[in-house]
Amino acid sequence: MGESLFFWVSKLTWTIIRPDFLLVIFAVMGMLLWFSGAVQKAKILLTCVVLAMIIITVIPLGTMLLVPLEHRFPTNPALPEKVDGIIMLGGAENNLLTQMWHQPETKNSADRYIGFARLIRAYPDAIHLFTGGSGNSMHQDWKDANTARQVFLGLDILGLDISKMVFEDKSRNTYENGLFSKALVHPEPGQIWVLLTTAAHIPRSVGVFSQLNWPVIPYPVDHFTRPDKRIYPGLNFSGNLERLVVATTEWAGLTAYYITGKTNALFPSVSSNRQRAFSKKITLFK
Repeated sequence: MGESLFFWVSKLTWTIIRPDFLLVIFAVMGMLLWFSGAVQKAKILLTCVVLAMIIITVIPLGTMLLVPLEHRFPTNPALPEKVDGIIMLGGAENNLLTQMWHQPETKNSADRYIGFARLIRAYPDAIHLFTGGSGNSMHQDWKDANTARQVFLGLDILGLDISKMVFEDKSRNTYENGLFSKALVHPEPGQIWVLLTTAAHIPRSVGVFSQLNWPVIPYPVDHFTRPDKRIYPGLNFSGNLERLVVATTEWAGLTAYYITGKTNALFPSVSSNRQRAFSKKITLFK
């Protein structure tokens, strides 16, 4: 499957199967059945929608699905004294609002910028690569890299030197992040690269880079779950639904990427990433 076809098919498929969209569609179908006179069928369908909403409200299904994703690789991993390159995946940017307000706007996953800035300070001589074009099927001109440039320009007051930062702005998804970034910086065998992105997105990202024969040290940030993996029921429909959407996105992405040969494993691990052991290590945060 060509990359453009995969991009469009994946966008359309995800729009249809995402949990929040399904709730709305089934609710609308129930109302249409009711108005058309099929009252019994409408009652059954609407009852299922209400039950689903109650379950989502009380039981944190999304958090349950996120736990294995976020705990697949260690957080705050020990790093070697020398790193050749640091990669931050885009996705934390709100490109529409950035253009409308004429200032950088980010989403909830802005923790990526904090982690990336710390790694840059720790390894000033490494290649600092931001990769992210536009995942918006209707507005390919709204690029993550453009917003990121504005964010990093604002960080120079903190003493962060971004003059040599590399921006990849053609990619539309995680696979293209790895593909286009590799063509841009030409990593050499034996080099040590650190990959930073949202914790739930780390497994798919590592699988992509490994499939491209570019081993990386995963550096997860921006967690939804607790380090002790404890999960508690409660009354939080919006929060639980948000996590369910995120988790479903990643599990569906892992499956689709594996089927189409874009990852080297269905659920990439440390062994599939061929992460090496270092004789000397440093830990940035304890």
